[in-house]
Amino acid sequence: MNVHDLPTPALVVDAEAFEHNLAAMAAVRPGTALRPHVKAFKSTALAGELAAAGHPSFCGATARELVGMARAGLGADLLLANELLDLNRLAALAELATLGARVTVAVDSDETVAAAAQAGIGEVLIDVEVGLPRGGCPPADAARLAEQARRAGLAVRGVMGYEGHLMMEPDETKAEKVAASMRLLTEAHAEVGGDVISGGGTGTYAVNTWVTELQAGSYTLMDTQYGLLDTPFRQALSVLATVLTASPKGWLVADAGLKAMSLDHGDPTVVGGDVWFCSDEHTTFAPSAGTPAPRIGDRVRIHPSHVDPTVALHPVLHVVRGDEVIERWPVDLRGW
Repeated sequence: MNVHDLPTPALVVDAEAFEHNLAAMAAVRPGTALRPHVKAFKSTALAGELAAAGHPSFCGATARELVGMARAGLGADLLLANELLDLNRLAALAELATLGARVTVAVDSDETVAAAAQAGIGEVLIDVEVGLPRGGCPPADAARLAEQARRAGLAVRGVMGYEGHLMMEPDETKAEKVAASMRLLTEAHAEVGGDVISGGGTGTYAVNTWVTELQAGSYTLMDTQYGLLDTPFRQALSVLATVLTASPKGWLVADAGLKAMSLDHGDPTVVGGDVWFCSDEHTTFAPSAGTPAPRIGDRVRIHPSHVDPTVALHPVLHVVRGDEVIERWPVDLRGW
C-alpha cells in the first residue's frame, strides 16, 4: 500500500527515523540500562522491535499495558511505574507469573504497600518524590516503607524517582538540577537497598548518569516538544491528513484535529505550513512563506506536540519507508 492510499487521519511512522532513534539511544543506554516506557507508544509490535534491539525490560503506566506485554511474550521484566490500589488489577498483574512474566510495581505509601501485598505481588520498587509534584514518598520515608514492604512479604528491588519537571529544563541548568534531584534518590537508595535505581526519561537521557535503568519512551517516535531539545532523535511520528478546504482568503483545512492528536503541549506542526488553530476534526493552517499551497485532496504531514496521548487516540501505527507502507503495528495497549 502507498501511504497516500491510507484513509485519514492516520498515524504514520517513518521507519528510517525510528531505526535511527533506536540506534542513537542504544549507543548511550544499551541492553538493560534502558527500560523503555511503553506508555509512549502503546504497541506490543513496537515493543518487540525494542526487545529485538537488546532491551528486554519494559515499564508501563497502566495494568493494561503490562498485561498486554506479558501476553505478547514480552514479560521478562515488567515494571508498573505508577501507583495502583485496585486489587483486581493488581491481582491480574500477580497472575502474570503463570505466563512466565516478572512483574514489579511501584509503591509510595502504606496503602499501596498493603494493596500490593494483599493482591499477591511479589516485588516492588519504592517510589521516591524527587521534585515533581506527583507520585513518590518523601525521601526520608523511603527506608521505612521498604521495611514495611519486606515485613509484608514483598521483595524490594530498589527505588525509582522521576525528575519529570526537568525534562525541558534548559541545557545550561539541566545537569545541575538533575544532579540535585538524583541526589535525593541515591540517598534514599542507600537506605532502601536493592540493585535497581530507576528513573529518567527522554529529556534527561544524556545527563542522568545515576539511574541504573532509564525509563525513556518518547525518543522512539518523538514529538515537537521534545524536538525543541538538542538531542540526536528525529521526528518519526506524524499524523497524515487530507486537505479538505482551500479558502480564497489564504487558509487551508486538513481533516485531523483535537480528536486525532493531543494539544496539551501546544499546537502541532504542519510540514510546510503555519498552524492557525485546531478544532475537533480539523486543523486550520496557511502555507509557510515560500512554500507552494497544497490543493484540495493533497495529503499533509502533521507532527503532534505530545506523542503519548496522540498515539492513544489511534488504533494502528502505519510504518512507512518512503511512500510505501511496510508494516502495520496495532496500538493494542490502550485503556487501563
